[in-house]
Order: sequence, then structure tokens, then C-alpha cells
Amino acid sequence: MPALLEHYQPLWVIIELGANDGMRGLSLKSMRENLEQLIQLSKQNHATPLLIGMKLPENYGASYIEKFSNIYQELAQQHQINLVPFLLEGIALKPEFFQNDGIHPTATAQPYLLDNVWASLQPLLKTP
Repeated sequence: MPALLEHYQPLWVIIELGANDGMRGLSLKSMRENLEQLIQLSKQNHATPLLIGMKLPENYGASYIEKFSNIYQELAQQHQINLVPFLLEGIALKPEFFQNDGIHPTATAQPYLLDNVWASLQPLLKTP
């Protein structure tokens, strides 16, 4: 990512990471560190990060789910950045919006994903 940030010099970086880590039951500490590193790299390169949160299905257990979700909230507050709490809000329980794997959204779902992100992204686009 450092090379990409240097080469493209973006004004904004949209960070959506962690769902696969959570679904695999991997270390939440590691997930948090990865997200934090991406946020810090973005800021160090004068890009404004937007953090996109995810949620896990109920079968992962209340404690793990809560800790997972809290990471996004905590990082957004700590770094004072905008957060989309849940990218798949409004479509997560609608199988018709997902590919055969049941995980990745289809092209039909994209306008809904845009709606979920736009409220947090649009204010960033207006800032110099």
C-alpha cells in the first residue's frame, strides 16, 4: 500500500477489510492492527480514510461478534474518521443480492451498497 499511496496520491482511501478474517475466526487483534495500519498509512500520505464496517452472522457467538463490530467503531473514534457501520445493511439477508457463494454481492446489489456508503463518503468529497 505505501507504494500505491505514493504513486497515486489519493485524496481519499476507502478501507473495507476484516470480513474474511472474522468469518475464519482469526485473531481480532491482528485484524485491528491491519485496519489501523491502513488508516495510519492513508493519513501519513495525506489521504482521508473512510472505514467500511462489516458484521458477522449470529452463529459466530455474541462475544466474538461484539468484539468484531466494536473494532470498527473504536478505530473510527480513535482516528476521527467517517465510518459506514455495515456495508451490507438492508441486503445481508436477501439471497437474491449475492453470488452463488452466498458471500459476495452481485451487480444488482451495487446501488444498495452505494447508498450505504454515500452518506459517509459524500461529506469527504466536499472537503479540500
